[in-house]
Amino acid sequence: MNEYLDIVIRSVSVYLFMILALRIFGKKELSQLNTADVILILLISNSVQNAMVGSNSSLLGGIVAAIALFCINFIFKKIMLSSKTIKEFVQDKPEILIHNGKIEFKALAKVGITDDELKEAMREHGVEFYKDVKLAMLEIDGNISIISFDNLKQSHHKRRIHKTLGNNNN
Repeated sequence: MNEYLDIVIRSVSVYLFMILALRIFGKKELSQLNTADVILILLISNSVQNAMVGSNSSLLGGIVAAIALFCINFIFKKIMLSSKTIKEFVQDKPEILIHNGKIEFKALAKVGITDDELKEAMREHGVEFYKDVKLAMLEIDGNISIISFDNLKQSHHKRRIHKTLGNNNN
């Protein structure tokens, strides 16, 4: 088999494996990276590098692997746009965390959000009490959206990003 075709096949296989692994182990974790998560990502990237390029450590081999990853990512996104089944498999649905002031404890447990994280998100949105929240949702991108009874305007909260790091609009 052609050495570069082998790199393409290996790269696409690793990409598909990573999609499956993220689905099994939780994509929402990517929205709240902590030190252990960053280390995991670095180690995974290092461990799959050889699986993609094999013994070919040339510049061309790396470029072929990168092109294969860009192409499969583009194709996969197009497939997700046209196939509801694949999109539902890969992406979780938004989860209701609070509805009309009532906490959905099963949903919090399912997505692994603690009471403290939920309170933090509420404070970020200027809401002090659960009873003041009309709707709080964990969106598919890992953000928590909160709509309060007071102003009924929606805002987004990026999990685990400190205000001083995430807000440069001062």
